[in-house]
Amino acid sequence: MGKPITRLLKDALTEKLVESLAGPIPEGTPRQLYGATRLPGKVTAVVGMRRTGKTTFLHQLRRERLSHGAKRDQLPYVNFEDERLADLEASQLGFLLEEYDRRVPEAGEKDTVTWCFDEIQAVPGWERFVRRLLDSGRVEIIVTGSSAALLSREIATALRGRAWEVSLYPFSFSEALIHRGHAVRDDPGLLTGVARARIERAFQDWLTIGGFPEAQGLDIATRRQLLLDYVDVAILRDVVERHEVSNVVGLRWLVRHLLGNAAGLFSVEKFYATLKSQGIAISKDTVHRLLAYLEDCFLVRMVWMESTSERQRMVNPRKAYPVDAGLIPVFDRSGRSNSGHALETAVLVELERRRCTVTYVRTPGGYEVDFLARSAAGEIELLQVCADASDPETEERELRALAEAGKRYPKARKRLLTLTHDGLPTDTPLGVIAQPAYEWMLLPQPH
Repeated sequence: MGKPITRLLKDALTEKLVESLAGPIPEGTPRQLYGATRLPGKVTAVVGMRRTGKTTFLHQLRRERLSHGAKRDQLPYVNFEDERLADLEASQLGFLLEEYDRRVPEAGEKDTVTWCFDEIQAVPGWERFVRRLLDSGRVEIIVTGSSAALLSREIATALRGRAWEVSLYPFSFSEALIHRGHAVRDDPGLLTGVARARIERAFQDWLTIGGFPEAQGLDIATRRQLLLDYVDVAILRDVVERHEVSNVVGLRWLVRHLLGNAAGLFSVEKFYATLKSQGIAISKDTVHRLLAYLEDCFLVRMVWMESTSERQRMVNPRKAYPVDAGLIPVFDRSGRSNSGHALETAVLVELERRRCTVTYVRTPGGYEVDFLARSAAGEIELLQVCADASDPETEERELRALAEAGKRYPKARKRLLTLTHDGLPTDTPLGVIAQPAYEWMLLPQPH
């Protein structure tokens, strides 16, 4: 038995419940996700980095249920990221159900009640409560959280396979266009003249600004500070506090290194040696753990080298990317143009958005292909990303890499993605699809 619920907690929970049943459901830019967002008998777990729009997406799901015939009072919603709920325990969440039954006594007798719990990982032991609720009858449960551990460690263990993960990322290019009020064509490959110039400007703006919803439309200085704040909150709330990290200095060095070297190779051994040379005490095991925490909170995405040998995968460096290209100009200190790194980052995140598993390929001849993507349906694709492949020497190098990798993966589709239409190679060999990356991103995908 847990401790009794206080009057303060009761009042806060009641207020939130009443507001969710009576107030209008907030609207926002519709998100386009690949694959199912619900499976019968499973908890829908919406995960992703903070400020990517998980709350707005949760309300989008509520509006969808409403449009499909659900009653307004069958869509209760509670956001647990509230200082008044800081002392709330899972054993006290039963009050929420009791209060709902008092206010909507007939709910759940014939129709399904959709419970929406936002940032529920703030409540210790929440997973046991969710399991009990799921077992209680005619309910659908949607939860959100800022850490991948919400699913991988807690839901998977506590709910024993009764959870369905939905990962949410910052705005894709098509979502960013919709957010700005632009129409998205179904045939981006047929763009010409003014229309193509307009879409290419919008694409390059998006690569610079990034896809965080709140960053859209801000001036450079405000956007930079906003994104720095996002990273600080992710470090402190989702890594330091959540995992009780004591080596904060080493963690900040790691974050600056990873975000300042987008699309670069990362070696734990080399990073450990760098910190040691700076007099910063840290163990290699700690670096490995910190790296996993940063992936857990979606701040960083790591790509392993493709290999059937686990040892070979482990000894070769990984490639590191931020979760959003907009973070690159905030942390890069090289002073060089980042269009290539931003483009490669955007392609990786789009592949993850499409629920692909992604590695990179290094051929025996020393060539490298940026991504080998495997779709959920088992399709394989080699993707080479190059901002400008119109130069003959660059064209030869990029296409040679695809050809060499294609010998190892003969069933893989080969694709070369560029920043602009003018950056396409002059002569594309048979069996290679060459197109601007924005065309590939805007093409309708099967859901």
